[in-house]
Amino acid sequence: MAEEIWEGYGEGVAPIRAEAEVVRNVREGPSSWRLVLRVPGWPGFLPGQFAMLSAGAQQAARRTDPLLPRPMAVYRAATGGDQSDLEILYKCVGRGTALLAEALPGQRVAIVGPLGKAFRPPRSGERVIIVAGGTGIASVYELAARLAGSHPVEVLFGARTASDLMAVEDFEALEISLRVATEDGSAGVRGVVTDLLESALDGPTRGVDVPGSGRRVYVCGPTAMMRRCAEIASRREVPCVAALENTMACGFGVCLGCAAPLQEGGYALVCLDGPAFDAASIDWERLP
Repeated sequence: MAEEIWEGYGEGVAPIRAEAEVVRNVREGPSSWRLVLRVPGWPGFLPGQFAMLSAGAQQAARRTDPLLPRPMAVYRAATGGDQSDLEILYKCVGRGTALLAEALPGQRVAIVGPLGKAFRPPRSGERVIIVAGGTGIASVYELAARLAGSHPVEVLFGARTASDLMAVEDFEALEISLRVATEDGSAGVRGVVTDLLESALDGPTRGVDVPGSGRRVYVCGPTAMMRRCAEIASRREVPCVAALENTMACGFGVCLGCAAPLQEGGYALVCLDGPAFDAASIDWERLP
């Protein structure tokens, strides 16, 4: 059933290059924002795919500083007619995202997408555990939404404080289980999200006798968190898929700026070979 949910969306579809209209761009926390872009001819996307956005709205004179676009996970999309409204969750952390935060309704933002390889769907009957840290939550909403109802889905969300949590109400509206951890205890349990993962994997799994069978972990967030999740899952022989968030400049494999080291040697490009990878294939020791 999961494969059917994936069929016909995004992967294998040529990305488009378009001028998207800003529909809404609102602050939802001290540094977190939700951007809605109206994109003509959007071909759809799969969970985990991303788009490249210009650093801020387009002006009458093309901006060359900052020159490079920013990779942004596609959070979700609503399609009507020949256009789609894409939602992007982001944090204002640098000059490019500060310019994006200044974009006003009616202005235009350059977009290229969908890009990258998506999360692979779980097997029939598998229990799905999704772990997100910080802005990593933006990469996993569509995964949880498409699997809700067909698989048991548990989302584990971690942040430093309650004010750093993003879009919790969106996940609460899904047919899933949601658990939250904050480092200062201001929301959910006090601690880190990897503690929740250990608890989830050590808990009972109905109808499963072989260690690790019947469960699959998906993770996106800071590198140290993903590495720890990969270790926890590996010790329990549970498959783990990680969506890497490497810096990139093009999204097409030209700049080579997003290279990720592999356990078998060599490198993979996050923009072309990922961002979703088998976590066991990544050389976490050498990943920046």
